[in-house]
Amino acid sequence: MSASHSVTQLLEQWNGGDREALDKLMPLIYEELRKMARRYMSQQNPDHTLQTTALIHEAYLRMVKQKEKHFENRVHFYGVAAQAMRHILVDYARARRAAKRGGDARPISLEEAALVTQERAAELVAFDDALKELEELSKRQSRVVELRYFGGLSVEETATVLAVSPETVMRDWSMAKTWLHRALRPTSEV
Repeated sequence: MSASHSVTQLLEQWNGGDREALDKLMPLIYEELRKMARRYMSQQNPDHTLQTTALIHEAYLRMVKQKEKHFENRVHFYGVAAQAMRHILVDYARARRAAKRGGDARPISLEEAALVTQERAAELVAFDDALKELEELSKRQSRVVELRYFGGLSVEETATVLAVSPETVMRDWSMAKTWLHRALRPTSEV
C-alpha cells in the first residue's frame, strides 16, 4: 500500500472517530508537515528549527481540536494544515506588532516571539490583509494562493483540493499574483 493511500485511509478512519488511526497517521504526515513549516519559516529568520517544530505542533493541535473535521484525502489535509500554519504566523505577527505599539498586547512566550521578526511581521500582516481582500473578490483565487504559496502544493494537488482543472488553477494563480502585486505595491508607486 502506498504512503498516500495509507494516509487517506487513516484520515478516513480518524474522521470516523478512530483515535488509534491518529496515532498511526502522525508518523506518516510529520515529514510533510515539517516541509510545509520550513517553507513558511524560510520567509522568516534562518535557522529556526525549534520554531519550525512549534509551528507544526500548533497547527496539528488546532486541526485535532476542530469540532467539525473531515479530511477528504491527504491533499485536502495538507491544504487545511497550510491554512492553519498561515493563520498561526499571522496571529503571532499581529501580536508582535501590537506589543511593539503597546496596545492590546497579550503576553507571548519566548518561543512565540522568536517565530516572526519585526521586519517580516508587517509584511506578513499586509500580505494576509491583501489575501483577505482577494478572498472577498474571489475565494477560489485566494485558496489557490494559500495552497500553492503557503502549502507548497503542486498545480495538480491544488486542482484536486479545489475540484477544478489544473488549467483553472494556473489561471487563478496568475490572476491572483497580479492582483496581490498591485495590492501590495507601496502607495508611492501608484
